[in-house]
Amino acid sequence: TMKTNFLFPNSWKKIGWIIFIPSLIGAILLSMNFEVFSQILKIKVFALVEIQLFDNQNYFKIIENHIIDEIILIGIIVGGILIGFSKLKNEDEFISKIRYESLVWATYFNYLLIIIFTTLLYGFTFLNVVFYNLFTLLLFFIIRFHYQIYKLNKFNSDEE
Repeated sequence: TMKTNFLFPNSWKKIGWIIFIPSLIGAILLSMNFEVFSQILKIKVFALVEIQLFDNQNYFKIIENHIIDEIILIGIIVGGILIGFSKLKNEDEFISKIRYESLVWATYFNYLLIIIFTTLLYGFTFLNVVFYNLFTLLLFFIIRFHYQIYKLNKFNSDEE
């Protein structure tokens, strides 16, 4: 079998789902402008740079910030990485090939969408697309990889 040192243990995939799903739900709620939700967890944090619209610029300062959006984004990224890059129970060279092809496909698809949105969307709508792009590559990869594994398992069970 092929060496897969770069993959996490299979058991970490469950942890990834436990982190990813609530974070994704939180992101959806935030994007729907649930103001109450976005105003929780206001704490003092260190800011390398903070530039507010029509306000002062802060560099290397302690500021007050609602950190729920940072927690959600980190949760999506960490959960997505654990889901996408944890070994399957029967990881072999064919699964590695599917993983690789899914990652390449997701990269092409993600950047094709960015090119399309760059030519069609402007202003804050485009900024939203750029924000979501922080995790869409992972999301497309996870969807494509698991769909390909589902098709493989369905094909194998139909042959038996």
